[in-house]
Amino acid sequence: MQTVFTETQLADSHMAVSEKILRSCVHCGFCTATCPTYVLEGDELDSPRGRIYLIKEMFEQGRAAPADIVTHVDRCLSCLSCMTTCPSGVHYMHLVDHARAHIEETYRRPLGDRAMRSLLAMILPYRRRFALALRGAHLLRPLGRLLLRSVGAPRKTPRLVDRVIAMLALAPRNLPRPAHAPAVSSAQGAKRGRVALMKGCAQEALNPRINEAAIRLLTRNGIEVIQAEDEGCCGALVHHMGKTPQALDFARANIDAWLKLKAEGGLDAILITASGCGTTLKDYGFMLRDDPAYAEKAAEVSRLAKDICEYVAGLGLRLVPKQQHDKVVAYHSACSLQHGQKITDQPKRLLKAAGFRLREIPEGHICCGSAGTYNIMQPYFAERLRERKIANIESVRPDIIALGNIGCLMQIASGTTIPVVHTVELLDWANGGPMPLQIERAGA
Repeated sequence: MQTVFTETQLADSHMAVSEKILRSCVHCGFCTATCPTYVLEGDELDSPRGRIYLIKEMFEQGRAAPADIVTHVDRCLSCLSCMTTCPSGVHYMHLVDHARAHIEETYRRPLGDRAMRSLLAMILPYRRRFALALRGAHLLRPLGRLLLRSVGAPRKTPRLVDRVIAMLALAPRNLPRPAHAPAVSSAQGAKRGRVALMKGCAQEALNPRINEAAIRLLTRNGIEVIQAEDEGCCGALVHHMGKTPQALDFARANIDAWLKLKAEGGLDAILITASGCGTTLKDYGFMLRDDPAYAEKAAEVSRLAKDICEYVAGLGLRLVPKQQHDKVVAYHSACSLQHGQKITDQPKRLLKAAGFRLREIPEGHICCGSAGTYNIMQPYFAERLRERKIANIESVRPDIIALGNIGCLMQIASGTTIPVVHTVELLDWANGGPMPLQIERAGA
């Protein structure tokens, strides 16, 4: 793609990166076939190619973001399916992240939009605040149903009430108990390694059982597990809202926390059980490339970051297929895992080795509609994608749905009675751990 940028514009490192990305696009349109919003609407402006044209125009003209461009960029899920499909290697993720930061800096959103974004940025990345908010949302779930009956289905251009309804609908029916994992979990038997396990923010409040299963599985197989007390949100939630300074502050705090652990006793890896966080951690090196104090440290953390299944696949687990594990499992590959981190085979191989009968989901490359805060901010698209995903999952008639991201778990579980669990919970079960609670409750 031909671009027209001034030398002054290209002196900015962010613009220089975006210009290079824009030039790599050859207009082929392969991305449209795998873009969820284009698949739903057939609108070129709601495809990666269309958004690339809009972003190019906005950047070249050096102007504040106009409302029409904001609309179409906001509708992007950042599922990154387009990057898997693209034959030219267009790094769409970095381009759309830059566009969102530009929008945040130059565009004044309507009051309701600003209020919702500020609320999410103030609550979701902070464990204690989010845990309190969950209790409130749990009590207000009936209000969400009343509002839905009153105002009807969400609109394509979302209203504040649509977003409130979506937020309340996602509140868990059963409040999880608080997490209680120790800061250090010792390896059982001969010690084979030492890792840091990311606690996360939303996941620890929504489903602490996931990390507890990971700790049991790792320690049972000779891995010492450390959880940093001063580690917080990875920054993904605010990063995808264009709130770059806040995202980088989160990243720096985490880098300090993990490298302190590494200095104290060494680290083989930083493990993540929420793949959305994992994609961001693996991008810390890029995000902080211009920070002289953190560029090298960020790159080191990105090298250490691994998804739990990526790491466990190399441990040679003793997985014991049992009769009760002879279940049909539909494995949903989260977009952040298959497209963001290019991890596709390890979780499937592990589940098969554990004795589960794995079924491929039709349209497995299409997003479920969760995408961080997308299912709150864009409920019109998110609900349709959830329904499409669940229909595809139910077509293979599974006993269990397995996946590797808390956002996908909450999104899919809100629309089906089939138990939805994290892959590591099934691996822990097959390695001598307890039956996952969701399966026990369902009697599956």
